[in-house]
Amino acid sequence: MGSEAPASSNQEILLAKWSDRFFAWLIDFIIVQVALGAVLAAVAFPFWFTSGFDRMDGWWGAGPFDGPVRYAITSIAFFAYWGFFEATRGQSIGKMVLKIKTVSIAGKPADTRSVAIQSFGKAFLLPLDVLLGWIFTNDKRQRIFNRASDTIVVKLKDGYGEPGTTYKKD
Repeated sequence: MGSEAPASSNQEILLAKWSDRFFAWLIDFIIVQVALGAVLAAVAFPFWFTSGFDRMDGWWGAGPFDGPVRYAITSIAFFAYWGFFEATRGQSIGKMVLKIKTVSIAGKPADTRSVAIQSFGKAFLLPLDVLLGWIFTNDKRQRIFNRASDTIVVKLKDGYGEPGTTYKKD
């Protein structure tokens, strides 16, 4: 992670590529799904040896964590994961690996409110958020919820921008 020294007003901010953002999301997706699977398995473990779970089809078939309940649990887990990491570090683990970071439109660390807004879109409405972001793309590569939160995703380098900064696509 580079130093966060004040930037000059004519510094360029290098915007992260969509592909870097996707691979960071994929890493985060795998991490959260594995962790969530482990937690749910630990919760279900005491029931594995009872009458409802003694056959494989009972475990792998429809269960209490399917449908809307599963979507809600998974989305809340993703929201908490992204909210925590991006509010405290500006980056999730996937973004750390890809050396990209969520910052305010001015290139400063994003505030908690902005992180919550953009994390909500990513956790609960990602396909719609990305699709509309691509359709109505702008020069800052923002998803819809990035626009609503005044955040951008940048490649890490020394310093960040201030108002009047120009944006360059990676």
